[in-house]
Amino acid sequence: QVQMVESGGGSVQAGGSLRLSCTASGLTFTFDRYNMAWFRQAPGKEREGVSCITADSRTYYSDSMKGRFTISRDNAKNTLYLQMVSLKPEDTAMYYCATGLRCTATGLPRSANYWGQGTQVTVSS
Repeated sequence: QVQMVESGGGSVQAGGSLRLSCTASGLTFTFDRYNMAWFRQAPGKEREGVSCITADSRTYYSDSMKGRFTISRDNAKNTLYLQMVSLKPEDTAMYYCATGLRCTATGLPRSANYWGQGTQVTVSS
């Protein structure tokens, strides 16, 4: 079955950086054929799309993360990344990677077929 395993979360002070990773396995097709995305959910808030990357590496971001977050992929390693800099307390959330989704210029995906278990990011002021 499909498995998505995130890592790299942790606790940092405001202004700090983190790089999240997500390794996928069990996909029906090769990793490079899948759109991938990062979502996050803060306590008491709805899940929101953070960024997505298409199979041909076009990238899209939520306006509030644009310029601070960078999504990338290493197809040889079946791994998705999210580099986060200039972190703010409001970035505190559980971050999830996902695949089996649409990723287009019209907007970030709202749902996905496959999800990881999440990795916690906590930013203190």
